Amino acid sequence: MTGQFSPAFRDELAALMRWRRDVRRFRTDPVPEDLLARGLQAFTLAPSVGLSEPWRILRIDSPQARAACLANYRDCNAQALDGFDGDRSATYSRLKLSGMAEAPVHLAVFCDDATPKGAGLGAATMPETRAYSVVGAITHLWLALRAEGLGLGWVSILDQDRVRRDLDVPAGWRFIGFLCIGWPEEDDTVPELEKEGWETRAPALHLETR
Repeated sequence: MTGQFSPAFRDELAALMRWRRDVRRFRTDPVPEDLLARGLQAFTLAPSVGLSEPWRILRIDSPQARAACLANYRDCNAQALDGFDGDRSATYSRLKLSGMAEAPVHLAVFCDDATPKGAGLGAATMPETRAYSVVGAITHLWLALRAEGLGLGWVSILDQDRVRRDLDVPAGWRFIGFLCIGWPEEDDTVPELEKEGWETRAPALHLETR
């Protein structure tokens, strides 16, 4: 391999990115541990500022921890619904915005802002690049899981401080996202938000120049 890829590979990569959807509707079938471990190896290939690898990942398995995170989501989702009215409220109420009740695998992902690894290279002027690094690594994971036929749903309707308290994480860990992983009920390249008319995807990227 020279770093150049065939047109067929590029087409498959584009297809993989199209099929990478935010999954909220999961089957409850278990995910084989070897398959999950293979997907998580994507973190070892992800870029990070200063090679700091600031991601910290908790697997949420206990019924107590799962129940606490699900209650957090439900409370925040109810508050979010109160912020809309009319047609927006009706559309929001139809949306399924979390697969936490069904997905067999739950991961809570954090950024260790206090990590000594990387000695602060690249983060002195923009410390938020550590969090960006974690987001980039999650994208790697998303694609790796999709290539295995698995789906990932990123839950963002959560009280961050409550997550940190409920999961008892170190003070220097910043909450990035709660990830639900499992087998999708169905495969579709069209996001649910588009199907329900919440928003439309731009047909092409528009670049501005300066």
